[in-house]
Amino acid sequence: MSPTRRLLDPDQVRRYVAASLGPTVRVTGCGPLTGGGFAAVWWVGLDDGRTVVLKVGPPPQVPLLRYERGLVAAEARYLRLVAARAPAVPVPPLLHHGSDADLGDWLLVGHLPGRTLADLAADGVPVEPVRQQLGAALAALHRVTGDRFGYDGGRAGGPTWRAAFTAMLDELLADAADWAVPLPVPASRLRELVDRHAAVLDAVRRPALLHFDGWAGNVLADVGEDGAYRLTGLVDGERHLWGDPVMDLVSPLLGRRAEDEPGDAFLRGYRAAAHGVGPDDDGVRRRSGLYRLHLYLLMTVEMPSRGITAGSDPGRVRRLAGRLDRELADLGRP
Repeated sequence: MSPTRRLLDPDQVRRYVAASLGPTVRVTGCGPLTGGGFAAVWWVGLDDGRTVVLKVGPPPQVPLLRYERGLVAAEARYLRLVAARAPAVPVPPLLHHGSDADLGDWLLVGHLPGRTLADLAADGVPVEPVRQQLGAALAALHRVTGDRFGYDGGRAGGPTWRAAFTAMLDELLADAADWAVPLPVPASRLRELVDRHAAVLDAVRRPALLHFDGWAGNVLADVGEDGAYRLTGLVDGERHLWGDPVMDLVSPLLGRRAEDEPGDAFLRGYRAAAHGVGPDDDGVRRRSGLYRLHLYLLMTVEMPSRGITAGSDPGRVRRLAGRLDRELADLGRP
């Protein structure tokens, strides 16, 4: 179990609900939800008939990566922002954001119907129509414009996308040094590669709102009366940032390359809603390579903080090493 995930029990869940909704609201049932490894997430049934979701951040003494500081508050900001400026994107309604010396930071949000695309695909359910809807939803999210690039809340960012992306990489490399994470090449080589291709980042002039974590485990779909599955939720927006929309095309295609699969359903949905924008020129392809490098590096650096070792999850270690090697090789070509 990840050290960042708090251990909860039903009595504690009742305390969070009382702190959020008042002492007269009663919990009729609750249980943990599986999925990500960062926060503790429980479903909660209430005596007024509602089902809600409780999300509790890590204990204060647990060390985190630099960009992970204040993620619960970041998700609260994201949910308010999407509800106000991109209401077509299905996110949980924010019911309460709390912060307390004893309870820590937590969210109480509405429960969205459906199952994750990861679970549906594992059961053999065709998910391509939902992935196409996901593409359209991300295109709608990307129409929201910020006033600065990078993360909010005093984390890595900058006045330009090049400055913000470079700051994000530098913080990740500092995290790798803090946690003694072996890198495939020296940090100086990684910085050289980013500097070599950094000019393509200057083409990004508008800080678009990015979800940045749109893998299949964060996408919900439910079946309608006609028997077809539809997108019902895009959850876990705590890692959102402001930047290049192309960066948001990486996680939904985790382990794959957008430029190699232009006919993918997700990309078709995105291009249709974004009026043709897609990974179809050299600058976009090079930016995509930088963003894949960043994501695979992040997934590598976060392993010690999640209690993951080469012995506990050798498959993940091998997959990430192979993906990093491929991106490094491509970015290193003349």
